[in-house]
Amino acid sequence: MVSLSWALVLAGVGVAASECTHPSFKAYKLSSSPLIIYLQNFLTKNERSHLKEISKPRFRRSVVASDEGAKQSRIRTSQSTDLPRDEIVKCIEQRAMEFQGFDTKESQLEPLQLVKYGPGEHYDYHTDWLADPQYTTSFNGGNRMTSFLVYVYVSNDTTGGGTGFPLVDAPRDERWCGFVECDEPFGSGVVFRPVEGNAIFWENLIPGTGRGDGRTEHAGLPVTSGEKIGMNIWTRQAGISDEVRKEGGPLDF
Repeated sequence: MVSLSWALVLAGVGVAASECTHPSFKAYKLSSSPLIIYLQNFLTKNERSHLKEISKPRFRRSVVASDEGAKQSRIRTSQSTDLPRDEIVKCIEQRAMEFQGFDTKESQLEPLQLVKYGPGEHYDYHTDWLADPQYTTSFNGGNRMTSFLVYVYVSNDTTGGGTGFPLVDAPRDERWCGFVECDEPFGSGVVFRPVEGNAIFWENLIPGTGRGDGRTEHAGLPVTSGEKIGMNIWTRQAGISDEVRKEGGPLDF
């Protein structure tokens, strides 16, 4: 996980790439176990505008994984879409790979997904790692090793809509209050504010075991007014088959 690109990120220096130029985002470690890192200015303004534009006609009701396959559920009432892999999307994918170190390959990334929440919409508490073995076969690249949740758009009138991690210890330094809800009751975990352009990165699996870490349970809390759009970037343990990675593949949940 540690690499030259990681050191540059911690120093607030953009990592150059041959195909694209990355912003100089900053990284703040919130938790060591499970590993959770907050990323400030992970997306540029132009990238955010582009993602909003290309996704406009594509959103549909979100689904969740179940024993019967991916299906709609009352626990997830948002709208979502996969993204066409144009040059800007590929640049964001590369940023996510380099942040995790040079051993992370493009074939391990699921198609990037945007998720839109309007008033009253939410995603109840869940984990990104998958307990059902039908979703973690070698064909699917194993389990979800890591997650990025990136805030692509937050309207000026948005209230609510935080991302809650109830089993993670809340930070104590008041400087975190720009990113998390500091008025949450002590012991209730961490609720990240939706801040446009910023991101949360975390490891889903317990290091060295391949088992899902229950402490990464989280929720997209209800939006009470306005609208937000988030982006999911999920990295699998191994390469995903080309059939699954193609646009609109079966990993859309």
